[in-house]
Amino acid sequence: MSRNPVRAALTALAALLPVLALGLALTATTPPAAAAATPIRVMPLGDSITGSPGCWRALLWNRLQATGHTDVDFVGTLGPQGCGVPYDGDNEGHGGYLATNVANQNLLPGWLAATRPDVVLMHFGTNDVWSNIAPATILAAYSKLVDQMRAANPATTVLVAKIIPMNPASCPECGQRTVALNALIDGWAAGKTTTASPIVVVDQWTGFSTATDTYDGVHPNAAGDQKMSDRWYPALVAALDRTTPAPTTSPTPLPTTSLTLSPSPTTGPTSAPGGCTATWRVAGQWPGGFQGEVTVRNDGAASIGGWTVRFPLADGQRISQAWSADVTQSGTTATARNAGWNGVLAPAAQATFGFLAEGTVPSPAPALTCVAS
Repeated sequence: MSRNPVRAALTALAALLPVLALGLALTATTPPAAAAATPIRVMPLGDSITGSPGCWRALLWNRLQATGHTDVDFVGTLGPQGCGVPYDGDNEGHGGYLATNVANQNLLPGWLAATRPDVVLMHFGTNDVWSNIAPATILAAYSKLVDQMRAANPATTVLVAKIIPMNPASCPECGQRTVALNALIDGWAAGKTTTASPIVVVDQWTGFSTATDTYDGVHPNAAGDQKMSDRWYPALVAALDRTTPAPTTSPTPLPTTSLTLSPSPTTGPTSAPGGCTATWRVAGQWPGGFQGEVTVRNDGAASIGGWTVRFPLADGQRISQAWSADVTQSGTTATARNAGWNGVLAPAAQATFGFLAEGTVPSPAPALTCVAS
């Protein structure tokens, strides 16, 4: 009687052995799940044209997604600054920065270490041109920046822009200075490129109009953002496909996307005497300076013909440049009056002006007053 349970157990085990063997065979022959592709890390590098808010990046990112290039990670130590649509907004667009200063102060290696880009989109030099720095000096800074990129990643692909035109009211010479810089970029790139780390020139200058594609002669408006995105797109796609595109010296029109961009959100105190309000935003900062932006809005029921904004700078800050407004400073008080083209505001309409200042960012944010006329 005691042997029957043992015989029954052995019989059951024998019946299970083929099933176990089949299971082991299936496990051994089933291939492991494919690993997800490592995203290609793309760093947009430059000044306020890239980062304040630089909405061409939003257009470019969404176009990449819509055309199947989903293995892309925009990287940078700065985050998105609005634009009204979802997108990967990480960037190194530092408002007010000069390429020469970034090179001389060795700021880039820290950004590279934090972000590890495979591709760099560099539109840099606008503030250098504005500061009347010689093209050869700017190109020497480009070379140092590229050397630093290659030290961090020897296979970095560098897409370098011929910068967009400039025609600010306060710098009548800037237009020709831009031409002088852009004229040398092709030759510089040809001498600096390598097989392992190609440099591709992307012509952002040709066909770009300061009259219709900027809001102040320097910074792109919605039309300008679209043009910049369209110029970057084919060069970046080629880089993502691990091919080397030809320089975009004769860009062809590309289809536009259907995104609607809205201004970057603002923070700070407002004041509303006279039917308008003014809102303060810090667009960028660096050791010894910062970039401010002020948005003026008509909150009244009737159109206004002009506006004046005043705000204190009580800790020794000094405004050095301004655009889209006539900005003066007397002691600790800054006064901004509308430009000739942005003073008339319909109800709920708004205008934005910006400035560069020496000194620390005011804290707390200054109280602004806005008076309509």
